[in-house]
Amino acid sequence: MMDLDDIDLTILRLLSEDGTQGAGAVGRACGLSQPAAWRRIKRLRDSGAILGLRLCLDAEQLGFGVTVFLGVKLATKGRVSLEDFERAVSAIPEVQTVEHVLGLYDYRLRVVARDLPDFERVLRRRIMTLPGAGEVEANVLLSEERRPGPLGSAG
Repeated sequence: MMDLDDIDLTILRLLSEDGTQGAGAVGRACGLSQPAAWRRIKRLRDSGAILGLRLCLDAEQLGFGVTVFLGVKLATKGRVSLEDFERAVSAIPEVQTVEHVLGLYDYRLRVVARDLPDFERVLRRRIMTLPGAGEVEANVLLSEERRPGPLGSAG
């Protein structure tokens, strides 16, 4: 873990809000010159504090109006490896995230579908046929509020 000062934290907040900002814009927001901001951003990337940029798509605008969180308990842990399940579930295009968790279920999946009948098709034909898939619990997303994360908001 690296030591972060207030300027580093401000840079991380700014980039987490809009990762396309250049070093000049980040520097102006932090009171730094463009070269100084660029050096700090490079240091944060090189240290691993910044892992990369991610494009966020609006699933609803792309025709996927239903998001479902699935808790999946593996039925045959001894016969099917976790890697086999993860590889198979990751190949399903509607599965956005695969999280190996501790608790009642072994995995938590975020699945998008066009509508509920489409989700049912994905569940029956793709997810329930996965190697080792056992008990499944579905929670349909009603609304989602974005949180700023562990660094708080800029300003």
